[in-house]
Amino acid sequence: MIAPEFLAMLICPTTRQQLRAASVTELEAVNDAIAGGGVCNRGGRSVDGPLSAALATSDGAWLYPVLDGIPILLESEGISADTTEPN
Repeated sequence: MIAPEFLAMLICPTTRQQLRAASVTELEAVNDAIAGGGVCNRGGRSVDGPLSAALATSDGAWLYPVLDGIPILLESEGISADTTEPN
């Protein structure tokens, strides 16, 4: 889990929106899409494994993976929360 004080300082590298912890519902939706195949991150690389944690933009449009407690806040690592649309 990311400390609330640290999370309050984080912003999306693209939109500059505040970030928040992704909800269980958001994680389930993106993981279902990943399991179905065809999900790519903003950099065009296929996302092959499920996310155990992620940060979401305040509007919920983008997710950034959190790996071993470290948020991966690179523009190319963003995953569209709307998994029905290409990134």
